[in-house]
Amino acid sequence: MIEVYVESIRVNMTNYRRVVMLKEKTSPRYLPIWIGHFEADAIAIPMQNVPVQRPLTHDLLKGVIEQLGGKLTQVVINELADETFYAKLIVDAHGRHVEVDARPSDAIALAIRAKVPIFVEESVFEQAGLVFENEEAEAEGVEAEEATEIDEEKLTVFKQFIETLDIDDLGKGGQEHKLS
Repeated sequence: MIEVYVESIRVNMTNYRRVVMLKEKTSPRYLPIWIGHFEADAIAIPMQNVPVQRPLTHDLLKGVIEQLGGKLTQVVINELADETFYAKLIVDAHGRHVEVDARPSDAIALAIRAKVPIFVEESVFEQAGLVFENEEAEAEGVEAEEATEIDEEKLTVFKQFIETLDIDDLGKGGQEHKLS
């Protein structure tokens, strides 16, 4: 498994769709995951420390897990099938390992609130991971050809979106949100 952090949430200005950009901590690979408007807000609100008057759904879920004596230990984006990402919440419930299926956007929103790591299975990165050209040269110990190898058919939608982004400022001005 590969640890990642939320590098940014981006908006395609032609259709206003959102994508959360997960960045591998130890290499220049990114994992773009399309999410909805409300899901983007659920991730952005705690990242930007926006105060809310009442608990939002993800705050409620975190509270329920804790009140029942559990502890979220990590989230894992574990599968990509038919262009749909899948995730799991990993909970320690009184010493018992419990895995709960979740949408990646919900898992990420909860991980940020609980300050736990986000992991991605290598097989998911192999299918959908991206390395931007200007970062290929910076990859240490990663063969550029291997790192940029992706399934062209399944990622057409991501590639179209990425082409609309201004990647010259990628990683500049945004804050790395570490969950350790």
